[in-house]
Amino acid sequence: MDWLDKMNRAIDYIEQNLDGEIDMSVVAQLACCSLYNFQRMFSFITDIPLGEYIRRRRLSQAALSLRNGNVRVLDVALQYGYESPVSFTRAFQAMHGMTPSQARRDGVTLKAYPRISFQISIKGASEMNYRIETKEAFDIFGMETLASTLGDPSYQTPGELWQECHANGSYEKLAEDAGKLPSWLPQDLCCIHGAVNYRKTTEGTFPYMLCAFQGPYSRTDGYTTAHIPAQTYAIFPSPRFSWDTDFFPILTTLQKQFYSEWLPVAPYDKADGPEFEIYGGTPEYGYIELWYPVVPHSST
Repeated sequence: MDWLDKMNRAIDYIEQNLDGEIDMSVVAQLACCSLYNFQRMFSFITDIPLGEYIRRRRLSQAALSLRNGNVRVLDVALQYGYESPVSFTRAFQAMHGMTPSQARRDGVTLKAYPRISFQISIKGASEMNYRIETKEAFDIFGMETLASTLGDPSYQTPGELWQECHANGSYEKLAEDAGKLPSWLPQDLCCIHGAVNYRKTTEGTFPYMLCAFQGPYSRTDGYTTAHIPAQTYAIFPSPRFSWDTDFFPILTTLQKQFYSEWLPVAPYDKADGPEFEIYGGTPEYGYIELWYPVVPHSST
């Protein structure tokens, strides 16, 4: 299958360059998508950020190099992308539970993190609702953070932004400043939603915004704003659920269904554009819609 071939070509390139420089632009080119889309697809399908996968694979190969030859620890560290023996030793010990020097001893137990390959698995039939809709251009505003596609802990996560905004009162203020929902939206929607990838950022990051749809009565001063061009979306709605107990499992399930079940077989490619987490319902029971930008499938 074409989608699988593209993803596996990207993994082939990564594997061939574990002991050298991995050019992320080449990874994206082989996958025939933007680097952002590849990193997001990879993490949702495999449950591990791309950067962490590369780190584990390199440390697995480094252990083999230490066991199979008389190479210096410094040389192995440099070979697998570490600038100093100290940083290499720290990472090696965190994964293998011992120092690189101790890994040379006979009988020690090391960890091997296997190569990933993408394939379609046949599962029991489960229903998946979706619809394709084209939305006219609109504007959003709200509170923004930069998040990491590579799992870098120095960046704030979307979940942490939500927690911060609830804690400091900015969520409630945004809800007041949102005004009435635009007439083209279902009127049972919440005031605040999540927006992703609505502007370009540095490699390995993406923008995330707690956002409101801008209407005629919105007060946007002091907020980050973004214009969203007209776009076709694949929209995945959830069933109703309890906000208190079911929110994160429902959100994660929808994300995984799009990337691992729908996208590989759909006649669409994921476009490099804004994505949305749309929330609706009542204070007790809600629903989510995930809006993913798509374009008709290309043969390139």
